[in-house]
Amino acid sequence: MQSARHLLIKPASGGCNLRCTYCFYRDETEKRRCASYGVMTEQTQEAVIRKALAAVTRACTFAYQGGEPTLAGLGYYRRAAALQKQYRREGVRIYNAIQTNGYRLGDEWAHFFAENRFLVGLSLDGVRKTHDCYRLGPDGNGTFDEILKTARLFDRCGVAYNILTVVNARTAHCAKEIYRFYRDCGYRYLQFIPCLDPLDETPGAEDYSLTPALYGRFLCELFDLWYADLTQGRPVSIRQFDNYVQMRMGYPPESCGMCGICGVQDVVEADGGVYPCDFYVLDDYRLGNLNDDDFDAIDHRRRELRFLEESVQPDERCRGCAHFALCRGGCRRYREPRVNGRLGRNVFCAAYEQFFAYAGRRIDRLAARFVRPL
Repeated sequence: MQSARHLLIKPASGGCNLRCTYCFYRDETEKRRCASYGVMTEQTQEAVIRKALAAVTRACTFAYQGGEPTLAGLGYYRRAAALQKQYRREGVRIYNAIQTNGYRLGDEWAHFFAENRFLVGLSLDGVRKTHDCYRLGPDGNGTFDEILKTARLFDRCGVAYNILTVVNARTAHCAKEIYRFYRDCGYRYLQFIPCLDPLDETPGAEDYSLTPALYGRFLCELFDLWYADLTQGRPVSIRQFDNYVQMRMGYPPESCGMCGICGVQDVVEADGGVYPCDFYVLDDYRLGNLNDDDFDAIDHRRRELRFLEESVQPDERCRGCAHFALCRGGCRRYREPRVNGRLGRNVFCAAYEQFFAYAGRRIDRLAARFVRPL
């Protein structure tokens, strides 16, 4: 039993109502024997929630993702809330979160998220010309207007949400335009995630691919904008930059991919199958199934697989790097493809070298400013 667990649940498997060109999860599903497990059954849903709450003493987070998790239907989440109340033990705190593309969500969804205190991640790739380039609806048209409509609905209903933006070949050229648009819209909690190339393929080969040079320039330009607003009393939260300052203050990063070593995660597919990471929901990494196994058995398989241990060793070239204390080698998924059977150096290493050389002193100044003397 652990004090806390974090479950990332895919209630509609890889099903989605958008056709985003760069979707990393579609790439994963195409590499499995079973591409889609459909919508999670009530029996599996009950087993997942019951066993998760029986396995913790302090807290449990249920985060929903996909594909598009709202395709499971609002009834699925209402049942989840009821099951959480049924199986919650005294002293255990429950947190709920969902990552959604926001496509054509109505009032019922917004009211449910607000009333049940869901933290919502809303996917938006900047301004119209960048968003509509790759985030396409079922009709092949862009979805920018629909997502802005959902954001305004969330504002009216009091939904707690942040904006998640994929940094790709288009958005990377528009850091200033995107940041200022978000600020003008009142979006104050932002995440920028570097785009993933398909597994086992040479990075940089796709139309949407993010190159290290583009990413380095994007980070520097974005940091200038963020730093100026912060120091002038107009703070905007950018998760990555917030984490760097916290790390310089002596705190561990809260973002998994910035820890330098994989943490314990339980990614649950719609059939109840459990995997160690959202980027590795592949047959070779299957840890068990919550319809049949408890978390002790799943954790035993995790140790056998050595998924966490494999991420500990940084690339040899990282060991003497002046920026390693903040970079830590990055997320293991960006260290693919492997070299001689081992994880390689982060594909964005050059971008991080450029960024830390450019922004490191200002990160240190912010950390010193916020640290309270003992």
